[in-house]
Amino acid sequence: MIDQRGASTASLPAFRSKVDAIRPTYGFEDVSLAPGTSTVEPSDVDLAQSFCGIELRIPVLASAMDAVVDPAFAGALAALGGLAVLNLEGVQTRYDDPSEVLERIATASDDDVQHVLSEAYEAPVRDELVARRLEEIHAAGSKAAVAATPGAARRWGPFCAEHGADLFLVQSQVSSARHLATGYDPLSLADFTRFMPIPVAVGNTTNAEAAYLLMEQGAAAVFVGVGPGAACTTREVLGIGIPQVTAIADVAGARDAYHERTGRYVPVVADGGMRRGGEIAKAIAAGADGVMLGSPLARAAEAPGRGVNWGMAAPSPVLPRGTRIKVGTSGSLEKILNGPATVTDGSQNLMGALRQSMAALGARTIREMQQMELVYAPSVATEGKSWQQKGR
Repeated sequence: MIDQRGASTASLPAFRSKVDAIRPTYGFEDVSLAPGTSTVEPSDVDLAQSFCGIELRIPVLASAMDAVVDPAFAGALAALGGLAVLNLEGVQTRYDDPSEVLERIATASDDDVQHVLSEAYEAPVRDELVARRLEEIHAAGSKAAVAATPGAARRWGPFCAEHGADLFLVQSQVSSARHLATGYDPLSLADFTRFMPIPVAVGNTTNAEAAYLLMEQGAAAVFVGVGPGAACTTREVLGIGIPQVTAIADVAGARDAYHERTGRYVPVVADGGMRRGGEIAKAIAAGADGVMLGSPLARAAEAPGRGVNWGMAAPSPVLPRGTRIKVGTSGSLEKILNGPATVTDGSQNLMGALRQSMAALGARTIREMQQMELVYAPSVATEGKSWQQKGR
């Protein structure tokens, strides 16, 4: 072969580009749910399930974020059938009364907020406060689910189990079955799950192989999502992330393969990226057993964040702790989850929307919803919608 300059290219080797192997991945805006051949009554849809030994009436977990969960909020969500997860490394376990700190964070100027956040988390986590919050969560009528980063899990896992915790979540930006470190002895998940007397869930991942290995090491549930949350900056700062529909479907495939081989079913939780009922429905159809919501629940009047939210997963001393976003307060937790909705953007009556979606597709249970067809449909949100207001 002769190139445009007349030189021969016959002797050149074949070149391989990483771009040639890029696979397509899909987020919530890329796909749509395809109607099938049957429908059911919304009142016949059952959203209940057993999650790590905890009975849930709705497939909703509240994110372990200081702007979302405190003991009172845990009680309010439990009364509606969901489960809140308390951040063990947050302000609830550093301050006897965190209300003043939360107010400072909520009202700080944009220029000062990162300094205020850094200062707020300098106080040490206190054993007696961890024990007190567990008691308060139970007193509020909820099971006690708590979360810590891998570096803190070895310390707080046994302590929380001794003080009545019902579920322990080991959560980090990216979870793997094998973590290497030269400066400290990393957490052995297999050993940790073996000796913990309560279920240990693990997050977050987007990788099927990693999820499968986490299940083999004893994870009671696997959380899916790296960077999709509204208050998360992982994708911008670190350049890491997989769109949620693909990530959920990949991990759900690992769950199904693991269940087929072992007989043990490990729930998959879609964590982040969902604001509307339709996105929750797509997450379940992609294979999730439940969803973890942060900013949508931070908008509840019961949330401690006072209309703002901020990221929690990466308390780095040299990188921001996520970004503080102003989500506002849109109503009670009951209204956000069960309606009646007074807005048309799908951010209220989330469970009503999920029930209606499942009913229209003929799915009576979460398991049946996981079998529904997803189609590639990037125009589904804009087709015929030119007269609707923008900015939804």
